[in-house]
Amino acid sequence: MSLFRSLLIASFLFIVSHVQAAKIDTVDTYSASMKKTIKAVVVTPDSYTTGSEFPVVYLLHGYSGNYSDWAKKAPNLAQLVDRHQVVVVCPDGNFGSWYWDSPADPSFKYETYVANELVSWVDGHYKTVKNRQGRGITGLSMGGHGALYLAFRHQDVFGAAGSMSGGVDIRPFPNNWDMAKRLGTYAQFPDRWEQNTVINMLHLLTPNSLALLIDCGTEDFFFRVNNNLHDKLLERNIPHDYITRPGGHNWPYWTNAVTYQLLFMRQYFDKVKRE
Repeated sequence: MSLFRSLLIASFLFIVSHVQAAKIDTVDTYSASMKKTIKAVVVTPDSYTTGSEFPVVYLLHGYSGNYSDWAKKAPNLAQLVDRHQVVVVCPDGNFGSWYWDSPADPSFKYETYVANELVSWVDGHYKTVKNRQGRGITGLSMGGHGALYLAFRHQDVFGAAGSMSGGVDIRPFPNNWDMAKRLGTYAQFPDRWEQNTVINMLHLLTPNSLALLIDCGTEDFFFRVNNNLHDKLLERNIPHDYITRPGGHNWPYWTNAVTYQLLFMRQYFDKVKRE
């Protein structure tokens, strides 16, 4: 084969690989409850223009992060979107919202935004499966808490939920990560903390009401609370996948963990489609 022909083939393959790659867009969404525009990243797979309807995974960032974190810090995200043929939406959680409708600060209504307003906006602007069988939600750290919190409370919206290094019990950390700004202090408002921590919300679940995947590294400061959540799910006979492996609270761990999360979501979407 001539050098010219080899270069021509290589150039063609390069062009094809880029034309068919997942597309990453930054979009402006609107929250009526907070009366403001909120940015999000939307990743669509290579086949989006020719496909019909795609399931959606909402991917939440952690404390001090923003909507762009996953696209910037997880270089494998676009490849995973192509592999699993899903749309991924990364909303902005305003640094430290914890994805609550804050009882202490009425300007924070991120439960309403993500579970209602954002889902409606995405379904109105993209070719999506517009029911719970076509929606999953997951996230890291604060976003892991947020994903489970929102899915537990909105099982009519989400069919699958995951958590990576999630803050699934907030009570051991009363002075951390702006949570007291959102709920009031634990000393003054203990009921708010008890009612808004994921580990105390398992009464909302019945077996198989949600497909669940929980993942936390053994060196993570949230490892103990994730183990406790796993044990309580077992006590209640709630099926779930639970992954632990060596690792800390960092992007190398989450870049690895998201591969399992999106595989889990794809398997859920395929399963309910067959049923």
